[in-house]
Amino acid sequence: MGVEGRDEAVRRMTERGEDPLAIRVFEDYWQQLADGAQGTIPEEAIEPLVEVPELAAIEVSDAERRAALARVAVIKLNGGLGTSMGMSGPKSALVARDGQTFLDIIARQLIGLEERFGARPPLVLMNTPRTREPSLAILERYPQLAKQDLPLDFLQSMEPKVDAETLAPVSWPADPALEWCPPGHGDVYVSLAASGLIDRMREAGIRYVFLSNADNLGATCDPDIAAWLLAEGIPFAAEVAERTLNDRKGGHVAVRKEDGRLILRESAMVVDGEQDLFQDTTRHQWFNTNNLWVGLDELDALMRARDGVLGLPIIVNRKNVDPTRPDSPKIIQIESAMGTAVEAFEGSVALRVPRTRFRPVKTTKELLLLRSDVFELDEQSRVVSQIEHAEPRIGLDSHYAFVADFDERFPQGVPSLRECTSFSVEGDVTFGADVAAVGAVEVVADAPATITDGTRLNGRTELAG
Repeated sequence: MGVEGRDEAVRRMTERGEDPLAIRVFEDYWQQLADGAQGTIPEEAIEPLVEVPELAAIEVSDAERRAALARVAVIKLNGGLGTSMGMSGPKSALVARDGQTFLDIIARQLIGLEERFGARPPLVLMNTPRTREPSLAILERYPQLAKQDLPLDFLQSMEPKVDAETLAPVSWPADPALEWCPPGHGDVYVSLAASGLIDRMREAGIRYVFLSNADNLGATCDPDIAAWLLAEGIPFAAEVAERTLNDRKGGHVAVRKEDGRLILRESAMVVDGEQDLFQDTTRHQWFNTNNLWVGLDELDALMRARDGVLGLPIIVNRKNVDPTRPDSPKIIQIESAMGTAVEAFEGSVALRVPRTRFRPVKTTKELLLLRSDVFELDEQSRVVSQIEHAEPRIGLDSHYAFVADFDERFPQGVPSLRECTSFSVEGDVTFGADVAAVGAVEVVADAPATITDGTRLNGRTELAG
């Protein structure tokens, strides 16, 4: 590939006002792609991760918790627009449960830490221009947050989408905004440095940042983990949980044979023909929750030593320039995942945590479960299960895929699921108030139908038009 495409991309990024550091990282990734890198990790290059320390074994005092919380900053990745659920604004502005948005609950979780331990880590969002204003408007409800020394957000970098054949930046006059994309959440390290926040945090006495997704309310700032990291001087910790069949397509942590370092392998990094090995949960037991703890001293040293380019493995994300139009040009988004930085830090560890720390909402199926009476918010706004058995499996057809349609069909709230083992709906069904699902429930309708108030569902229910 000629360098003309790279140079044009750099020109566009410079004209847009992207930071020189972000441009330098893009150039590195573009060159990897031009050199034929596919961002893959073959099975023969890794070994399964076996021994993993466990959060449950950590013992610390309240005094250690308080001291540790004073040295942590919480960064939430907040660039998601919820487009897969029909949203056009930040997913974190969606009501999660009890009339509160994801951001409301995140803010209250941190305030709850202060009420219990007397220390509250600052909250910082990694936004995009489209998520910034509505997200900060929600945080204005919490004057406590305005008193922190750090800004409430910083902006993620943007890069050009490149033509899948020529690797030149794509042009799409029908909607020029679609010519650009964020470079994956691995950009968090670049954008932190470019914003000056690494220096500001270190000057404020912050030793670690806790990184997680804004749509994962299980990812609370755990003071036990923070105290353990401080005591052990660990530079980087990736929270992992036991992998089940439901997680077989998600990224897992393994050990690189070449140097014994931990690595993260996402599904997009799997070599053709090795999907069975990747999805073997008995071989690769630990999946990545995308909850990360990063030592700022070590991150700063790495960034300086590598001229700002951590060299994270690239992810080659192939799409259409307009995701809604299959006939639009084929493009590549050159991305990286923030969890892959586990391999960049000498002495990185994986930490086994319970699944309660992994509750992402990617579809309305997870949203239904989160809003149900299976969960409640405790006095610290943590999401706490109210059942002893396994969480019910949820199945919803396309009538419920978008949030607006979902809310229209559950106008009085979602059914009670505490006694439910599975809940699936096929067809256009509107649910009344105080509906309860018991055992394995399947609702099927061949025309628009309504479940009346107070109905108790059990087994298969067929509704005729």
